[in-house]
Amino acid sequence: MLKNIDDLEKHLTKAKKNNNRTEEAYTYNRLGITYFTLNEFQKAINYHNQDLSIAEEVGDRAGEGRAYGNLGNVYQSLGRFKEAINYHNQHLSIAQVVGDRAGEGSAYGNLGNAYRSLGKFQEAINYHNQHLSIAQEVGDRAGEGLAYGNLGNAYDSLGKFQEAINYHNQDLSIAQEVGDRAGEGLAYGNFGNAYQSLGKFQEAINYHNQHLSIAQEVGDRAGEGLAYCNLGNAYQSLGKFQEAINYHNQDLSISQEVGDRAREGSAYGNLGNAYQSLGKFQEAINYHNQRLSIAQEVGDRAGEGRAYGNLGYAYKSLGKFQEAINYHNQCLSIAQEVGDRAGEGRAYGNLGNAYQSLGKFQEAINYQNQCLSIAQEVGDRAGEGCACGNLGYAHHSLDNFQQASVYYNQHLSIVKEVGDRTGVGRAYGYLGNVQHSLGNFQQAIEYQKKHLSIAKEVRDREGEGLAYCSLGMAYGSLEEFQQAIYYLRQYRNIAEEVGNKLLEGDAYCKLGACLIFLGCWNEALFHVITSVEIFDAIRASCISEDVLKISFRNRELCQGAYSCLWLVLVMLQLTDEALYAAEKGRAQALVDALKINYGLTSLSLKSNESEEELKIILKKISVSTVFVAVQKETINMWVLRKERKAIFRQAELKVESAHEDYFAVLLETTLKNIRAGVDVRCENRSLDERKDNQTSSTEKDDQTSELSQDTIDCFKPLYNAVIGPIEDLLDGDELIVVPDGALSLAPWAALSESLRIRTVPSLTSLKFIEDSPDEYHCKSGALLVGDPCLKKVTNKWGHPIYDQLKYAKKEVEMIGEILKYQPLTGEAATKKEVLRRINSVALVHIAAHGSKETGEIALAPDPCWESKIPKEEYFLRMSDIKAVKLRAKLVVLSCCHSGQGEVSSEGVVGIARAFLFAGARSVVATLWAINDETTLEFMKSFYQHLRGGESASSALQRAMKCLRDSDKFSAPKYWAPFVLIGDDVTIEFDESNRESRK
Repeated sequence: MLKNIDDLEKHLTKAKKNNNRTEEAYTYNRLGITYFTLNEFQKAINYHNQDLSIAEEVGDRAGEGRAYGNLGNVYQSLGRFKEAINYHNQHLSIAQVVGDRAGEGSAYGNLGNAYRSLGKFQEAINYHNQHLSIAQEVGDRAGEGLAYGNLGNAYDSLGKFQEAINYHNQDLSIAQEVGDRAGEGLAYGNFGNAYQSLGKFQEAINYHNQHLSIAQEVGDRAGEGLAYCNLGNAYQSLGKFQEAINYHNQDLSISQEVGDRAREGSAYGNLGNAYQSLGKFQEAINYHNQRLSIAQEVGDRAGEGRAYGNLGYAYKSLGKFQEAINYHNQCLSIAQEVGDRAGEGRAYGNLGNAYQSLGKFQEAINYQNQCLSIAQEVGDRAGEGCACGNLGYAHHSLDNFQQASVYYNQHLSIVKEVGDRTGVGRAYGYLGNVQHSLGNFQQAIEYQKKHLSIAKEVRDREGEGLAYCSLGMAYGSLEEFQQAIYYLRQYRNIAEEVGNKLLEGDAYCKLGACLIFLGCWNEALFHVITSVEIFDAIRASCISEDVLKISFRNRELCQGAYSCLWLVLVMLQLTDEALYAAEKGRAQALVDALKINYGLTSLSLKSNESEEELKIILKKISVSTVFVAVQKETINMWVLRKERKAIFRQAELKVESAHEDYFAVLLETTLKNIRAGVDVRCENRSLDERKDNQTSSTEKDDQTSELSQDTIDCFKPLYNAVIGPIEDLLDGDELIVVPDGALSLAPWAALSESLRIRTVPSLTSLKFIEDSPDEYHCKSGALLVGDPCLKKVTNKWGHPIYDQLKYAKKEVEMIGEILKYQPLTGEAATKKEVLRRINSVALVHIAAHGSKETGEIALAPDPCWESKIPKEEYFLRMSDIKAVKLRAKLVVLSCCHSGQGEVSSEGVVGIARAFLFAGARSVVATLWAINDETTLEFMKSFYQHLRGGESASSALQRAMKCLRDSDKFSAPKYWAPFVLIGDDVTIEFDESNRESRK
């Protein structure tokens, strides 16, 4: 090849010397093609552009068209498909003008290949049919065969594998007729790819071997490398990963020998996929990075995108979901840039799968819907089926069983249509899982056995493992535990073999839970400890974003592992160890944030070391503390007191139904009458709803004196359930509760007149708060925010969404008088101004409207906004607070629902937690809608006692008593919603440090 280039360069010099422009152009053309063959694309472009320039100069229209076509081929190899299409269209236009039918056909073929690369398969088929028609018209048998081969590839991309095979047969027949051995070999290779798509891997291997044999016979080293590549892919589909690696290494060796950098990059990518299948993820990542580097070097944007996608797969398999999402987003960006709609759809699907692994099912659904839409748009039936399966899985995870069944059946129909045997097996597995969720265990088993049979047939090892898992769970539900254990052990073995860390953790957990039912305590303990260690490693080392950590930890499989661990330890009467295990699973993401905020030493992931650290924490407890863990109708409690051994107690409670969350029902029953009729520091309702509510509120206020004692008695069932069993163990007048599940939303501070009760998300988080550096929190300064002006925030009819809170304004003005600080109210209380001031004060007090779901707070928008104000411009969100370094010792959220949020292992994930996350030492929040006027009276008492030097818990208790003893506000709905979360702080009101805030 180098000799050829030298010869061409000499010829070019001679043509220039003789001023032979035609020969010069021809030589540029040959040099461009030669460098294109060597994958030196930029040199190829330069030479083809010089060829084009001369053709335009001398008026050689045919030569001009030829140059455009060659440029199109180079840009297509670079993955710059839109530019390739522009050049091919210029070639086509010139060929039509000069009557070059063969050139016209060639242009149509090239356009077809470019559109196929963009995932626009129907357009590709149209162009290839035009190429075929012209080739037949001019008697170009080789061109006709080429068109048939391209049509076969296009139909293969559409998932129409039988049509693809028919076209490849015609291509093969012509190649044999004209004696084109290289073309014959390529046809066999295309056959192999089609049969591989059908799951007929042995037939695929036979065809690829025929391709290999012919390539070796004719000395086609590039074809030989391609055959090795395809053989590697086929053996990988059979689960024969070492054979696959051997073939991909032969492909790599040939590509390096012939200097084909693009092919070399592809070989690295295939090696990465093979090593990933072996569970050797770091090796896989190394190979994918080599592929990425080469793609960037040669300017192959499409290859670069595929490398990012493969890196995303590898990081997802490692449980590094955030990195996976980043890589899939880069893949998506490139697909959009180059106009690859099919690639864009695949990227959306991969993003959906990554978010699904994190338990972010709604985000997963959004991405899978985009994937489905694109697959339908481009006619990709296989992609459409895959999207339907993923959508079914996401809806299933959200307990939308009917919707899941619809998607699963669509998936099954499509994979049967396109002949995807692996997909058919997976579809049966999905349908079996739905039947299991619906309680139809025998039907679930029938589906899973079909899945297992097909997975074994096509050697889908991961699918086989999932089938074993589902069979194990179904037999477990039928209480046939020995059979269940057999299948779950098979699942565990395969999960370890394929190296999928999520499946491995899940397998150990499920097997451990099943062993519990057989009373195999020690074996069960080993399995659940292993499961927890796997999930801990994924969470701690692979996920950095708080929201993603919470989502991952809240996944059912993770929750189940931690619950199984402490439960089996309780059954083994290892109650101290059970406490360590339960505590280790609480508020993990919050603890991570506090470590960073306060610069404290990291807790170890190793069980023995973390237990020692927890023992130290327990020894330093100075206030009576109860750690609660709920399991169905059983409440488990560890009472911790200063310098005393932890005491464990259990209480069994009667439940109406085995499927009820008893404590959620108990809490709702306790609160439903208490909360009724409170108005109105919450988001507005319709006018009719407000009138109804006001009527209800008035009627209830008239009955306050009669209902007061009865309403107070409503707390007794809750008190008896969670305080009664340990009442004799409590010392002093203060109690810290580490609640669990629905009890995280209980009005703890209101349960006892004699006890000052506060809550913490976990013992470790409290210890980190208490051990924060002395200089971390501000000693002075207050930010007081009340009644932000929201008149400009309107609904679609132009009516204000929020009422004015006149007592909220009076509240912060009153506090300002007590503390001698100027509050922010009205139009001055903007989100921007609040965030500017919030990180430099010891006390934050906000009296405003709050969101019912998360407690997020409505502040004033910037004055520059006139209409259609985006919510993010005025709503103080959790993410806004978490992004701020808070130095406040105390935050008082005098807003409706400020203690609300999603209940999880983190406690309550809402605005109150966000303030703790950002560095606040203590937060006062509310559990339901609070009355505007009442809250003014409550806060007046609270701040008078706080100003007098009392702690936050004492001031809270006194303010509750103040309202409880009043005539007007004695009903618990007024004073019971306030809770204290975190440390019990006192505020120093130093006159010398006070300054006016304007």
